[in-house]
Amino acid sequence: MAIQDEVEVPVGEIGIEGLLTLPPGAQGLVVFAHGSGSSRLSPRNAVVAAALVGSGFATLLLDLLTQREETEDRLRGRFRFDIRLLADRVIGAIDWLAADALVGDIPPAIGDLPIGCFGASTGAAAALVAAAERPDRVAAVVSRGGRPDLADAALPQVKAPTLLIVGSRDADVVELNRQAQQLIGGEARLEVVPGATHLFEEPGALERVALLARDWFERHLHG
Repeated sequence: MAIQDEVEVPVGEIGIEGLLTLPPGAQGLVVFAHGSGSSRLSPRNAVVAAALVGSGFATLLLDLLTQREETEDRLRGRFRFDIRLLADRVIGAIDWLAADALVGDIPPAIGDLPIGCFGASTGAAAALVAAAERPDRVAAVVSRGGRPDLADAALPQVKAPTLLIVGSRDADVVELNRQAQQLIGGEARLEVVPGATHLFEEPGALERVALLARDWFERHLHG
């Protein structure tokens, strides 16, 4: 049975909330970076995370903003496009996982697991910046309805194999992903899900995302 813990990840002078799940014999660990207006409790990312846990991957779903920051962002939109801040939070979580700290019932061996990043919306840009700045730790990246273009100058430095998943009815984001794909320094694949919109709310669309992400991480993360 998988072990699950609510954790607080120290990043600089603050702590961000996370949900860490570790199945028996985990072969890798996937850090989830949510987009603006979302959290570690995102039902869409929970579907993907459950599929990964069922396939033997540990997952860490993060709140990239504190509660105070989230409230301010809803009012003024101050943080949602601050990719540097969001990326620093993802990097902080990756560094924390490598520190071998005991977290409740979670064994310190999690620090030895290869890490993947799953990003949605602006969280995808944060995940790609993290991959560029932690090339020795991040072994693969998956973006769902992401804005990889916002990673900007970091894209050529991304060497981790990257899968970009977008819905066919999310036309502007499809084009932004095509452009970003050409700039990514390592292997980059674009997968367009037929009939899906930005949030993949259509029947079967999110399940397709989960299957694609699982297959990508199975191919590129090896414990």
